[in-house]
Amino acid sequence: MTWGRAWILTLQRKFPDALQVLERFHGETMYTMTTAPSPKAFFEGMIHLLQGDKTKAQPEFEHARLISEKLVREAPEDSARHAQYGLILAALGQKQEAIAEGKRAVELLPESQDALDGPRATADLAQIYAWTGEFDEAFRLLDHLFTVPSHLTIPVLKLDPAWDPLRQDPRYHALIDKYNPKS
Repeated sequence: MTWGRAWILTLQRKFPDALQVLERFHGETMYTMTTAPSPKAFFEGMIHLLQGDKTKAQPEFEHARLISEKLVREAPEDSARHAQYGLILAALGQKQEAIAEGKRAVELLPESQDALDGPRATADLAQIYAWTGEFDEAFRLLDHLFTVPSHLTIPVLKLDPAWDPLRQDPRYHALIDKYNPKS
């Protein structure tokens, strides 16, 4: 439950507390909301980045990239592993490679084949687009995700700092108003 506790603390923007939870976990990978293992270093890097410390975030993302590359090689048809790798590449600023991995994740698990995990791959691609500055594509996918059953909800969009890059765009508030008009 390490990741779950760290994620809740991150949603609450209690970043030092989230890092403390992760520090107590001694494994290199952990399981999150998907069936794919995720590099602990990725979460540590994200928290450092959210705290504004790019210097500490960069080596964590590089370490996470190496782990993620190995995980993808072990299961090249696993959509969740490609999505995770894409998010790591996006965090490293490798825009085209990140988008390609996100698209690969969606190709491997389209919503038409899996109504539960397919939207998760789509949401990861939307997040990659958001992190790489491709806001038009991110908003297009988010608008779609709110019309199908998905783990992504308006409260999560509002709370999760992973969506911070979109917050200053007027389309962010329009999307919230469209799908949660009482907010």
